Amino acid sequence: MADPMSAITDAFTSFLFGKVETTRLPVRTSTGQAQAVYLPTAAPGLGDSGVVIGREVYSGKGYIYDPFQLYGQQLPAPHWLVLGESGNGKSALEKTYVLRQLRFRDRQVVVLDAQGEDGVGEWNLIAQELGITPIRLDPMAALDGGIRLNPLDPAITTTGQLALLRTIIEVAMGHGLDERSGFALKVAHAYVNETVVDRQPVLTDIVEQLRHPEEESAAAMNVDIDDVRAWGLDVALVLDRLVDGDLRGMFDGPTTAGIDLDSPLIVFDLSHIDRNSIAMPILMAIVGVWLEHTWIRPDRKKRIFLVEEAWHIINSPFVAQLFQRLLKFGRRLGLSFVAVVHHLSDVVDGAAAREAAAILKMASTRTIYAQKADEARATGRVLGLPRWAVEIIPTLSPGIAVWDVNGNVQVVKHLITEAERPLVYTDRAMTEDALAVQMAAEAEAEERAAAAVEAAEADTYGGPSYGSTVA
Repeated sequence: MADPMSAITDAFTSFLFGKVETTRLPVRTSTGQAQAVYLPTAAPGLGDSGVVIGREVYSGKGYIYDPFQLYGQQLPAPHWLVLGESGNGKSALEKTYVLRQLRFRDRQVVVLDAQGEDGVGEWNLIAQELGITPIRLDPMAALDGGIRLNPLDPAITTTGQLALLRTIIEVAMGHGLDERSGFALKVAHAYVNETVVDRQPVLTDIVEQLRHPEEESAAAMNVDIDDVRAWGLDVALVLDRLVDGDLRGMFDGPTTAGIDLDSPLIVFDLSHIDRNSIAMPILMAIVGVWLEHTWIRPDRKKRIFLVEEAWHIINSPFVAQLFQRLLKFGRRLGLSFVAVVHHLSDVVDGAAAREAAAILKMASTRTIYAQKADEARATGRVLGLPRWAVEIIPTLSPGIAVWDVNGNVQVVKHLITEAERPLVYTDRAMTEDALAVQMAAEAEAEERAAAAVEAAEADTYGGPSYGSTVA
């Protein structure tokens, strides 16, 4: 029986408002049916200005990223690290990103292309499409009028030249120069710069001066001339490899005329260099310093320096120190450094762990493609990824990656247009049928990734998963 007071209250409410609140029985249904009663939600994006990457898997909305637009607001640094095993879409992402950036007139890109097939680099098709001739560094071609980059190019400051010479020698020797060897190199370099005025100084001049130092060089430090010669002997032997050894031809002459540093895209083709030889980090050092002094200028252009096989940089303490300075210096002049690495363990456990950590810290954007479970856990620890992201990395399919933009972590499906596809998939084995299979696999992978993200987030935050029932 109803409470008399409740009856009086209901009667008064009905008289005053003209209606009485009704009581509804609860309805039990599944989340799949009840999802329509919830407002759509999605993680916050990065804004609507910049380059379209693809779409965020969980919400389906477009994903736009541009380090130059975000720098100073959402990004403390415009540098970017791309991780993942081969065959998961790193190369496709790099290429479409560059092509889309070049749609802006104030953008300029340099690519160090360390991979290739059929005798050309992986970026050769894109260079051809844009009417650009790659700068192919090849010891054999260099002997027959090929491309040369001079470490003693007058465009590089004398301080930069000496730092570059030291780095080349330290990389080749595997240890730092002692004070005596450093002194012998310093006086030889100073003498060559003072006396060679009618042409570009070259490495041969340095080697000759190390072998036959001048009396005044020894007298200035009150040491015997034979001591100066002995101190510089190891240095001369290392540099001689660039002059007469297996690396001859690329660095032992004046810089090749006609290299267009104003081109929107500059591709250094390193595909003819043995990636496991000492030549690769030496090349990285020379190209990096040469670009620092000849390419990066305060002209309001936004520049992108993309390095494939970047572990050759980060894994060498001496080269890493050079690039660390380049990143700090270039950040003020609008430089975004993009490092592409297969495994984080390639660098964090290497000889340059401290330098690698500093470079990784400057990379405020990290994109991680599929990795094995143990590698994903290690990557998550180093980069500070949330647990749900670490758990889904091993399940990611090609074209889908975890993006961490200064703590904004999302799962993104990279989208490729039909116009870009022939330029991106450069593998000759990718026939038209294979491309169709690839596209179907990508669509299926996207669905699996969305389900994996939801399951991981539900497990992390205790929320319901699809198929459960709610009251």
